[in-house]
Amino acid sequence: MSKLFSRLILSLCLASPILLMANTIKIGIAGPFTGPYAAFGTQMWYGAEQAAKDINAQGGINGDKIELIKADDACEPKQAVSVAHRLVDQDNVTAIIGHFCSSSTIPASQVYADAQALMITPGSTNPLVTERGLKTIFRTCGRDDQQGLVAARFVHDSLKAKQVAVIHDKDTYGKGLADAMKASIEKMGTKVVLYEGLTRGEKDFNALVTKIKNANADAVYFGGLHTEAGPLLRQLREQGSKIPFISGDGIVSEDFVSSAGGPQMVKGVYMTFSADPRQNKNSQAIITEFKKNGIDPEGYTLYTYATMQALAQAIKETKSMNGQKLADWLHQNSVQTVVGPKSWDEKGDLKTADYVIYEWNDKGTYQQLQNQNT
Repeated sequence: MSKLFSRLILSLCLASPILLMANTIKIGIAGPFTGPYAAFGTQMWYGAEQAAKDINAQGGINGDKIELIKADDACEPKQAVSVAHRLVDQDNVTAIIGHFCSSSTIPASQVYADAQALMITPGSTNPLVTERGLKTIFRTCGRDDQQGLVAARFVHDSLKAKQVAVIHDKDTYGKGLADAMKASIEKMGTKVVLYEGLTRGEKDFNALVTKIKNANADAVYFGGLHTEAGPLLRQLREQGSKIPFISGDGIVSEDFVSSAGGPQMVKGVYMTFSADPRQNKNSQAIITEFKKNGIDPEGYTLYTYATMQALAQAIKETKSMNGQKLADWLHQNSVQTVVGPKSWDEKGDLKTADYVIYEWNDKGTYQQLQNQNT
């Protein structure tokens, strides 16, 4: 009888391999993993991968293990919609962390909302992401209207600029951020002497630099990503302009240094970003793990880690994979994360956004300015 029983068990296992496998919770990680903005996708992936590894090592979520599904949108809106459909229709993910570019997040989020899938972006700051009443859409970063105000205060109060050139890259994120900063600083009495868009992918901005110089601007504010910010900065300096250069969280990457022509070019550049999570006491053990693997968790790495923590906590507490139930729980609860406690309002925005000013140095790294009145 014992041999017959053993054979029966073996045959059942061979016929149903699922019996040998733990259940998995599929989480989509959507962002730019190829193309000019892949540095940000890499940050997101590092954060999600380490968070999933750590959660799985502690037993997973209610005994189930996290499985990550990578979805490359290349920061292209049409491709973002395509991968969004794939994630919900074919991959059957429980939730999505992403996208990065607001121009990708906005159309993709409609797909997720229609499927009642939970989406949390760690990097999309355009207000429209959460202003459309989509109940399952969240973010773990601030908004451009908040970020633009902080930048405007710094340029007006600390740099004492009287005339500012505001440049943007015509994209949803870049133009939205530039517009928010422009509206805020004009209310403070600073004159915007030049407001102009450039085109993503361009590299020759010498004509634009000439316009900036002819406008007698005291400072330049740029809304966009490092791929255009770097060459614009370099050509400003090469033409002899020493006026302050200020931008947003689209240049929070070491790739900004190389695109600008080296560490010497980025010295004195200012940017807005959330308070550096690498300085948070709750982050130190996790940072040590990243560094063991040769990774400096810069930019959005720890914010993506925190996003995974929030998602995991919602699944754990609700014991559900239903996007609406997960969203309801997040709207009502605070989550302890590697970047501190996070809670959300009825729109899916953080109740507290902690934008501060950073300065780049000639070593190609950035530090948070102290004693800020922002």
